Amino acid sequence: MERVWILLLGGELLVHLLIAAAGSGRRMGADRNKLLLPLAGRPVLAWTLEAALACPAIGWIGVVGQPQDAAAIAAIVAAAQPDRPVEWILGGETRQESVSRGLEALPAEAEAVLIHDGARCLVEPVLLAACVTALEQAMLEGAGMVAATPVTDTIKEVEDGIIRATPDRSRLWAAQTPQGFGVAQLRQAHGEAIAQGWSVTDDAALFERLGLPVRVLEAPPSNIKLTTSFDLTIAAAVLAERFSGAAPGSPGPALPRP
Repeated sequence: MERVWILLLGGELLVHLLIAAAGSGRRMGADRNKLLLPLAGRPVLAWTLEAALACPAIGWIGVVGQPQDAAAIAAIVAAAQPDRPVEWILGGETRQESVSRGLEALPAEAEAVLIHDGARCLVEPVLLAACVTALEQAMLEGAGMVAATPVTDTIKEVEDGIIRATPDRSRLWAAQTPQGFGVAQLRQAHGEAIAQGWSVTDDAALFERLGLPVRVLEAPPSNIKLTTSFDLTIAAAVLAERFSGAAPGSPGPALPRP
């Protein structure tokens, strides 16, 4: 585990947040991490971080990334002027490995953790706060929680270019982040994944494999993940609408701070 930089600026430790920031820009045709691309005058990651800092229930933040992005991410963190700990954590080759490393880097007192994709930069403080509340309730029954949205498209199961089945849409949800878990349980789940050679695309899937319940919290439609260049266009439009009342010439919309 390598830690390159850390900013400790006070603040009571509450829920801990890990931001997965080791993405690439391949599907956007970019030559760098998509979280470093400009969006409405700021890097994508800056919007994610600012929302997290505007949520009083989050007392510690870890940004999990790749070594080549450490300096750029450190600059984004410094510009955000955080009022609580924000720590850099070296990620792994996969998202799953990166989250596992993030869990290892949590402070000893951490009991509850939210995992959030840095590419979901339109997340709002109110959703983060709702996830914290949902996680507190879920942990009482040994469960995790995920933000998700009901599927609106008709989904087809396809094999070799042929439709094989049409699942009941009323039972389908698109899993997003934040996802929240008890730290001890999630560490155990990642340990079991390593032992069994499991490969998953989100942390909720680990709980599912272990037979542990995961509750769903409905997220707003704006909580999209930036994957393609078109997503950047959508995100810019959402931000423009969201902060249309900002003063002309301002450096960018400032979310409310605790």
